[in-house]
Amino acid sequence: MAATKDQSVPVEVVVINHVSIQVADLAVSAAFYDAMLAPLGGKRVLDYGDQIGFGTEFPDFWVGPTTTAGAAREVHLAFTAPDRAAVRAAFAAAVASGAEVLHEPREWPEYTPTYYAGFVRDPDGNNVEAVCHRPE
Repeated sequence: MAATKDQSVPVEVVVINHVSIQVADLAVSAAFYDAMLAPLGGKRVLDYGDQIGFGTEFPDFWVGPTTTAGAAREVHLAFTAPDRAAVRAAFAAAVASGAEVLHEPREWPEYTPTYYAGFVRDPDGNNVEAVCHRPE
């Protein structure tokens, strides 16, 4: 999302069609994303071999087993929430599934005046955020 000139009301600009991350344990990561994405309206859309696609109608977020050599590097993923209650629900679901808390849900006015987000660490150490750009 891009912000408008006054930085308060985001407008939809989509430049990424889908993204995929590699995970150490597909079942554990799939359960984590099943739980966290449900309050945001996300769900498993497609199981394709050893890859799982999440989204609303189209699989725009994929997880699959690690297939490349070397240490994984942290990724920051931010999932859009329809409202602040959904941010809190996604955060609670992630924590209930064992995620490490990075930042409790709150406003982040240094980003934009209505930026509201909570951050957790997924089973593979990625920084995962649920964010809403709408006022309460």
